[in-house]
Amino acid sequence: MQTQRPARWRQNISSKQEPIRVLVADDQPHILEAVELLLAPEGIRVDCVRSPQLLIEALGHADYDVLLIDLNYTRDTTSGQEGLDLLARIQEFDSRLPVIVMTAWGNIDLAVESIKRGARDFVQKPWENERLLSLIRVHAELYHALRRARQLELENRLLLAEGMPEFVAGAPSMQPVLELIAQIGPSDANVLITGEHGTGKEIVARLLHTASPRARMPLVAVNAGGLPEGTFESEIFGHVKGAFTDARTDRVGRFELANGGTLFLDEIANVPLRQQAKLLRVLETGELERVGSSQTRRVDVRILSATNALLQDEAKAGNFREDLLFRINTVEIHLPALRDRREDIPLLATHFLNRNRTRYRKQIDGFSAAAMQQMMQYSWPGNVRELEHTVERALLLCRGNEVEPANLAIAAARPSETSFENMSIDAVETLLIRKVLRRCDGNISQAAEALGLSRAALYRRIEKYGL
Repeated sequence: MQTQRPARWRQNISSKQEPIRVLVADDQPHILEAVELLLAPEGIRVDCVRSPQLLIEALGHADYDVLLIDLNYTRDTTSGQEGLDLLARIQEFDSRLPVIVMTAWGNIDLAVESIKRGARDFVQKPWENERLLSLIRVHAELYHALRRARQLELENRLLLAEGMPEFVAGAPSMQPVLELIAQIGPSDANVLITGEHGTGKEIVARLLHTASPRARMPLVAVNAGGLPEGTFESEIFGHVKGAFTDARTDRVGRFELANGGTLFLDEIANVPLRQQAKLLRVLETGELERVGSSQTRRVDVRILSATNALLQDEAKAGNFREDLLFRINTVEIHLPALRDRREDIPLLATHFLNRNRTRYRKQIDGFSAAAMQQMMQYSWPGNVRELEHTVERALLLCRGNEVEPANLAIAAARPSETSFENMSIDAVETLLIRKVLRRCDGNISQAAEALGLSRAALYRRIEKYGL
């Protein structure tokens, strides 16, 4: 049944908070004990092994989000070769599994070599607890997101087979959106979809239509705000032959084309006031006349509207009819900006990469860790649409097996160039925390003091914003 799809779809693409599971390898018991004492109170599950062989065996029996490995396991050995060999075996097992290596103080050359061979990061013994915790959380979150992206790609294929549009959403901030779509999709309620340019408002409109009993009837989309006032009535309501100079034949308007189905009015805030009154009449009565005709026609249309403007403010300013706002806004769905749903960036980027990889017939395995980190830190003023175009361009420019930062061409967009006037509170807070952490060289205690926060509060924000 058509009305059963949203519940199943919501269950598949919604995500729950996944606990972090870490596998630690070191031949010294006091190191293993110290790591467990640090991580366990934070709700992180820890398994410990004392040799490379035991680590490989553990990988075959359980799934882990982060590996924390020493580079030396034999007494009096300091070359690090055992750890580098282990790193190579881990890469063969799962090259996406994040590995953090532990090195003795001052052995930077060995740490750099391990990064070249696939490790994600390193810590020096004795480590700084805050830094180690932060590294584990960041890399675990990224690995979770990449894993969800692969799973979501499979789920999308199933959903698309049933006619559902592609929609990638796993971030907590998107859960209210998913729940509203599932709840009101099967209804005839008029819906106002709000959000910045490029956030996916038209995709949500298509989801609502596909989830409704009207799914077998047309979904007609029109950029209502982009129509010149002189042709608005003809495009929306139609006209008869001879109604004006260029009316050489009868023309069916968008309302009639959508009869029995759904009409999507994009950029509705830009419709002139005089035309708003005519829209209101059709919504109230279900009746219209083509331009130049006195014959009244009845239509049965569900209205989905979209805007990036604040219509309540526009109504107070006299630029938008309040009675029309009530008609189109039975339910409002607000789409957060991409900077406020950063957890979805790996999902979306992987989705766009896979789609364009087939389109352009390019053999690209994915994104390098550095490229993914750069995408996670970028502000994406153009939202999902900008990410889509960036990934497509990067794939075309990529000459290796992985997309690298240079292919993305977004490094120049530094936070200092961002306009605070166009940023959300969360985005401003993210920018401020990142700057303070940089100034304090990652010292959590100093950064928390500078920000006027407790260490726990700062940790919560670091985790929330994926810093």
